[in-house]
Amino acid sequence: MFSEEVFNAIAAAFAAMSLWEVAAVVLALAYLIFAMKENSLCWYAAFVSTSIYVFLFWDVSLLMESALQIFYLVMAVYGWWQWRKQGDTQSELRIHRWALRTHIIVAVVVGLLTLSFGYVLSTSTHAELPYLDSFTTWGAVVTTYMVTRKVLENWIYWIVIDGASVYLYIDRELYLTALLFVLYVVLVVIGFFQWNAIYKREQLES
Repeated sequence: MFSEEVFNAIAAAFAAMSLWEVAAVVLALAYLIFAMKENSLCWYAAFVSTSIYVFLFWDVSLLMESALQIFYLVMAVYGWWQWRKQGDTQSELRIHRWALRTHIIVAVVVGLLTLSFGYVLSTSTHAELPYLDSFTTWGAVVTTYMVTRKVLENWIYWIVIDGASVYLYIDRELYLTALLFVLYVVLVVIGFFQWNAIYKREQLES
C-alpha cells in the first residue's frame, strides 16, 4: 500500500511538470552529450536550456540557482568562442590539467562563498536550502569555467555538484530535473574517462 501511494505521488508530480521543464531537461542533456564529444554545439543547447531555467528556478525560490543560469548564459557564449579556432592568432584549445595547489585554492574559495552567501540568503530572503543552493551555485560557476577552458578535472567537480543538486531539486519537486542530474552523475564519469583518453593521446603526440 505504501509503495503504491509513493508511486502515485511521483506520477502526479511528473504529470504536473511543465513542458518548459521538459524542454530545459532535454536541451541540458544535449549540452552534456555534445560537451563529452568536444562539440561546440553544446554551447547552443546550454544557452537555450539555461534561459528556461532562469524562470523555473526563480518560481520555486531557488534564487542562487536562478542567478546561476544568467551566468551560464554568459559562459555559453564565452565557451563557444573559446572552443573555436581564432584564425592564426590562437591555436586550438586542448584538454589540460590544473595543479593541486589550484584545486585547493578553488575549494577554499568556494567554501567561503558558500558560507557567506548561504548566511545572507537564510537571513535576508525567502530562499529554500540556502547553503546547499549556494554551494551548488558557486561550485557550478567554477566548474563551468573549467569546461570552457577544457580543464580535465571539471568532470570530477561535476560529480560532487550534480550529486548535491539531486537532493536540492527533489526537495523543490523538480523531479524531472532531479532525474536529469542522476543521469548527469553517470555521464560525467563517462565524460571524465573520454577526456582523459584524449588528454593522454595528445600528451603523447606533443
